[in-house]
Amino acid sequence: MLGALADCLLAGEPIAESTAELLAARCRHMLGKSWRWLTPLSRRYLNRFSGGIRPRHRDVVQFLRTDRGFRRARSKYFNEFSIQDWLTEPPQMQPVAAAATWDIPSILSTGDLAAWLGLDIGELRWFADLKGLAYKRAGQQLRHYHYRILTKRFGSIRLIEAPKPRLKELQRQILRWILEKIPPHPAVHGFVTGRSIETFVGPHIGRRVVLRMDLKDFFPTFGGVRIQAFFRTLGYPEPVAGLLGGICTNAAPRDVWNEIADHDAVRVGEVRRLYARPHLPQGAPTSPALANLCLYRLDCRLTGLAKSVSAAYTRYADDLAFSGGEEFEKCVERFSLYVAAILREEGFTVHHRKTRIMRQGVQQHLAGLVTNQRVNVVRSDFDRLKATLTNSIRFGPESQNREGRPRFRQHLEGRVAFVERVNPKKGKRLRAILERIQWAG
Repeated sequence: MLGALADCLLAGEPIAESTAELLAARCRHMLGKSWRWLTPLSRRYLNRFSGGIRPRHRDVVQFLRTDRGFRRARSKYFNEFSIQDWLTEPPQMQPVAAAATWDIPSILSTGDLAAWLGLDIGELRWFADLKGLAYKRAGQQLRHYHYRILTKRFGSIRLIEAPKPRLKELQRQILRWILEKIPPHPAVHGFVTGRSIETFVGPHIGRRVVLRMDLKDFFPTFGGVRIQAFFRTLGYPEPVAGLLGGICTNAAPRDVWNEIADHDAVRVGEVRRLYARPHLPQGAPTSPALANLCLYRLDCRLTGLAKSVSAAYTRYADDLAFSGGEEFEKCVERFSLYVAAILREEGFTVHHRKTRIMRQGVQQHLAGLVTNQRVNVVRSDFDRLKATLTNSIRFGPESQNREGRPRFRQHLEGRVAFVERVNPKKGKRLRAILERIQWAG
């Protein structure tokens, strides 16, 4: 009874377009009787779920179980309840209002999703892994990711989760035909076509004061439930949204952490629990786009907060930047507390050791670029890169690959290219040193 009534409430028009009378009429048709309590129940249902995404079936069932009016009606008329006409309406896309015009594919069932991805149903469920088999069982054959642990200063631990080729193809298809069709917030500059680090720092050049903040454990903070909810906002039925979310998230197996040693046990335990639940994997092509889109409300709130003190706001992945003039300088310390409070409400934690308030009297830098008067590379970063290149000539490049990067040559070439783009004169000097390195093979 509960499941059938939940199906009835979920069917038809999106919640934003439904009315209590329409829902009650549909329920009366299904139950075969004009119960007086159906309209008040429908009204309470709309009050509970309107203004958000389409609820999950189990959320509606839980609502019915805890609704006092329905519980009274159920206890009073239990013997009279019967299903007269099961709903046979086909599933349909039910996007939120903002998503109604987005040019994304209509996928109405798990069969449609399997066909769209070029899989059969069994393969689709295996790649989505909603039961967490890859997390529970050992063995590389059951796993869809390769893992690499990075440890940095201040006890920072990061897990790189690189999808295997077949899963990466599926994620790229979702990225190209769904995620890239959705416009990101104007303040977002990371992993967005036509935007870059330069556009990220551009609004903050030559400002009186610059505030830099960093989000802790960025990608693993996005849980699987949140990603599935995002796909439901696009209008996909719950089973389809669940499988799309499963393909784009991952839970790291327990034995991945066996390799880490000589590290703070408390921090390792925290990170292990964080990565144990389904989350956005750093290394999947879909993760940056999903993170940007899921943070749309946060970006709106921070943009509004910045405008209230005549400041500018931009974000590059987990790096947040604010800047302004005299008005902003007067309240920047208090402003940073408001930002931290908003981030906490949205489920994030500020990496306080990386928070910087930089006035004109000091070097203002964001994402490795100096922003005081014009964009330039940070002097200390330039000196370290130059030393790495020089030592690679003297002692061989293998001696400088302390982090064990599998493509160290490409890594150095990318860093030199970055300097060339920002400061061609300095980049030319580094390029000349790079070309003198003798590479094995």
